[in-house]
Amino acid sequence: MRCTSIKPGVECAFMTSKGCAYKGGICQQVVEQCDGCGRRSQFDAGWYCTACPEPSVKWKLGICNLATHVSAAPAAAEGKQKINPLKASKRSAGR
Repeated sequence: MRCTSIKPGVECAFMTSKGCAYKGGICQQVVEQCDGCGRRSQFDAGWYCTACPEPSVKWKLGICNLATHVSAAPAAAEGKQKINPLKASKRSAGR
C-alpha cells in the first residue's frame, strides 16, 4: 500500500488502511552511515530510506544489507586458496 504519512506515494509494507503499522506510526530518518546510498530520498519531513523504516537498526550489527554505496569485502582473496595436495595429485593422475 502507498504511504500517506511521511513518504507520500512510496510503496510501504507497513501501511494499512488504518495508517502506518510500524512502531510509533512513523518511519525514522536516515543515519550518518546512509550518506551516499541510492535508497535514500528526501521528502518534506527530511531524508528517509525508501526500503527500511528504521535505518539505524540495519547498521547496528555492521554494514546495512540494503546499502548501495558500500560493497561487502570478499570472503577469501582469489588465487590464494589452500589446495589439498591429495586431491591435487588425484586430479593430475586422472588426466
